[in-house]
Amino acid sequence: MSEIIGGLLLYRKKPDLQLLLAHPGGPQLPDDEEDYWNIPQNYVDESDQPLETLKHKFEESFGFIPKGKYIDLGIQNLRNKERIRVWAVSHDIPDSFVFEPFWFEMEWPPDSGEMITFPEMDRIEYFDPFEARNKLYPGQAPFLSKLITKL
Repeated sequence: MSEIIGGLLLYRKKPDLQLLLAHPGGPQLPDDEEDYWNIPQNYVDESDQPLETLKHKFEESFGFIPKGKYIDLGIQNLRNKERIRVWAVSHDIPDSFVFEPFWFEMEWPPDSGEMITFPEMDRIEYFDPFEARNKLYPGQAPFLSKLITKL
């Protein structure tokens, strides 16, 4: 069994196409707006119904499973030799939705012996395709073109 990163790209048309991205939390990443955002993602086992696993992990992070037709956008190799497989689904998160991040604990600063809690994702937001391409981690950008082509 091999693990890959599974991504779930939510999109909406309000009235034009918008894509939901997540900004990773933690102390290592700057608050810059460029190249650090991600398609919401989790590790999944490639050989064991990765979409179903990803839906359940998405529910753990966000509190719901998006309903609708899932579009398989394929697999992309990332710079760090990991692979990501992404599905897209039309879903408009209501304005009343309150994002509550999942927290993790790590030693910070390194070798300090002090454990600090950080959010896995510190915020989520919908962006138009041009903005999303500028904010998205470069290895994930091809999924935007694939989605636009399929829509």
